Amino acid sequence: MKYSIASILLALTLSVYGQRPLKDIDVFTKAFENIQIASYTPDDSLVTTQPDIKADYWDNTVYSPYKNAVLEFPFQIKFRDSLYHAPIHKDKVVTSRFGWRWGRAHKGIDIDLITGDSVYAILDGIVRMARYTSGHGRTVVIRHFNGLETVYAHLSSYGVKENDTVFKGSYLGKGGNSGRSRGSHLHLGVNYKGIAINPEYLFEFSETNKIRSQELWVTEKWTQAIFHSSKRKSKLELLTTEDEALASLIKQKSIYVVKPGDTLSRISRTNNVSIAAICKLNHIKYNTVIKIGQKLVIEK
Repeated sequence: MKYSIASILLALTLSVYGQRPLKDIDVFTKAFENIQIASYTPDDSLVTTQPDIKADYWDNTVYSPYKNAVLEFPFQIKFRDSLYHAPIHKDKVVTSRFGWRWGRAHKGIDIDLITGDSVYAILDGIVRMARYTSGHGRTVVIRHFNGLETVYAHLSSYGVKENDTVFKGSYLGKGGNSGRSRGSHLHLGVNYKGIAINPEYLFEFSETNKIRSQELWVTEKWTQAIFHSSKRKSKLELLTTEDEALASLIKQKSIYVVKPGDTLSRISRTNNVSIAAICKLNHIKYNTVIKIGQKLVIEK
């Protein structure tokens, strides 16, 4: 900064003295050498530093390096931004949600795309993994500065490599259908220390690209697929304080009496709970025939 200001002053002055005798320029040069330029010291309060997210559990070779990590619920997630960058440059059509699907957990959301569509980072971070996995195919995992990791799976090609620093909106690769997939789409996962979180609890997947809150508390409900259905959006109850998170752990049970025409699927939709949760709580199976007047315990 010191030398750049001095250079500008010298250049401006020389333009004025360009037609002056040489002795005048010499006089000015000696005077200029005596000028003291104050150096600029940045205000430390305005400088933000990012944490060293590569210091712990950094492994490029595995999907989740947090095998021995202990995570206590509820835990807090913080965001500096109020908006994220869309992972694709088109409408975000969610074709399958975080929840129970085909008898097992679906730990992310599927967003429709055409093979070859560009995929982008939703937040700043560092690429922890960019390689092929048996289920997800070509996958990019980004670790972000708040501890979250986002997963971009079923890609057709890579646009980044491991340990690359990326920014919100950085190009990551092309969408596709690699791995265990039934059609071209982007599987977007959100993990924290190896634990999958329902992405729709944190992010609003609409044209607004909103982060739902800059501070959110996460309970086990938002990390367990059994509490959600992949076919519909879960009812959101944002927990912005620790007190709210602790209060939500007190589960409310009710009795549902089976009515004519009821099925487990219909009861699940009516009460906004997954079929798997109903079966587990009532010790029944998916193919159990329910009867009119039968009482089922529903837990929310």
